[in-house]
Amino acid sequence: MNFEGISLKKNFWRFVWPSVVAQWIFALYTMVDGMFVARGVSESALAAVNIVSPFVNFLFSVSILFAVGTSTIVAIYLGQGKHLEANQANTQNLIVSAAVSLLITVVMWLGVNPAVRFLGATEATMEYARHYILSILPFAWCFILSYTFETLVKTDGYPRFATIVVSLGAVINCILDYLFVMVFHWGVAGAGVATGISQMIPVFLYLKHFLGPKAVIRFAKPSWDFGQLVRVVKIGLSSGLTELSAGITVFMFNHAILRYIGEQGVVSYTIIAYVNMIVVMSMAGISQGIQPLISFYYGKQNHEVCKKLLRYSLAATVGLAGAAFLACMGGAQLLVNVFISKELTELRAYSASVFRIFSVSFLIVGFNVVGSGYFTAVERPKESLVISLGRGVVILFAALAGCIALFGGEGIWWAPMVSEAVCLGITLLFVRGMAGREERERIEDGIPAEPASLEAGKTGGAVKRKLPG
Repeated sequence: MNFEGISLKKNFWRFVWPSVVAQWIFALYTMVDGMFVARGVSESALAAVNIVSPFVNFLFSVSILFAVGTSTIVAIYLGQGKHLEANQANTQNLIVSAAVSLLITVVMWLGVNPAVRFLGATEATMEYARHYILSILPFAWCFILSYTFETLVKTDGYPRFATIVVSLGAVINCILDYLFVMVFHWGVAGAGVATGISQMIPVFLYLKHFLGPKAVIRFAKPSWDFGQLVRVVKIGLSSGLTELSAGITVFMFNHAILRYIGEQGVVSYTIIAYVNMIVVMSMAGISQGIQPLISFYYGKQNHEVCKKLLRYSLAATVGLAGAAFLACMGGAQLLVNVFISKELTELRAYSASVFRIFSVSFLIVGFNVVGSGYFTAVERPKESLVISLGRGVVILFAALAGCIALFGGEGIWWAPMVSEAVCLGITLLFVRGMAGREERERIEDGIPAEPASLEAGKTGGAVKRKLPG
């Protein structure tokens, strides 16, 4: 994490692009499963994979909760020169994450049938959903530890290595999906096992890095600080909820679609959910990519660099959002054709139509995700939590109910745009409020404004304030 002599913009892209690519690859895991299941089993099996996807999102959200919280604290400690404390925090997180993954596995194994019904499985999709979730459960620890390690490797200063490992896992997933589903005909269970194995292999590759000579972040005997564990959860909660919000969105939409449109609508939404996941995780990639940098400079109390990194991330968000929107508007029919059989012409046309409506929300979502991530990186968990809960649960639920009341079933597809727009207003209020507080504090301390040209490695007139921890 030594950035002396390297331009801030270069460091920004060095961390952000690998993080975004890693998020794309994580999103493609489920999408590849869906493609092989749709072609190798049936459209009902595809809907079952979508129904179970909130559970997969839940596993990743637990991983991100601990990973982001720990990597933020570790980066702050490294910025303060406290290497032992950084290693102790890292080790404590890994032990707690492993214990949580074991608990999730046991609970879900004992209650798989009620869980699948709760997620929205119908008679047509019940057995497919059960087989898929049972095939994933033995690998739950891999889902949680894999992303935890991936985030910490980036914090350790090796974002390219993290991307290589994630890419390797994706290639393994594609190969195994083809073998297990198309060749061996193991159905949805084969897709689940393929995904699980492709998550397990990266865990051992990351372990090799942390046990090797190049690693700065290492394992150490934990101090078992409960207060630090609470701090990890507080910091990482909003990022975990951002990931979980994709699963909550799928859950709410599945139930609303089944009630107001029917099972065919779930097939349409499954395709939309895959693309929505890629877009949201792309924005999360920007957010999580800048997190180690912002936390590092926050630890050095160099606030102007933190703001500059936020501006870079917002510019990248605008570019990604525009590209995603244009691609979805122009390529909706092409993507739908990949998943739905040629014989179902009406379902194909309907799916492409509602896909274009849904994609309008892609223009807004990034600002909320990046804003929430920025507040996390500077240890303002309350603002971050409000944004994540708003866009992923509270505001979305209200928007879904309101749009259905006004426009019936067709209103379902407009609800994400309404929800993200309302949440954007809240995000802007928080950003403005934080800027106002910092300006008042600077005036009270009699400290002049920091120069706009401040770059990485130069603390300049940075405000010196006591940081947590």
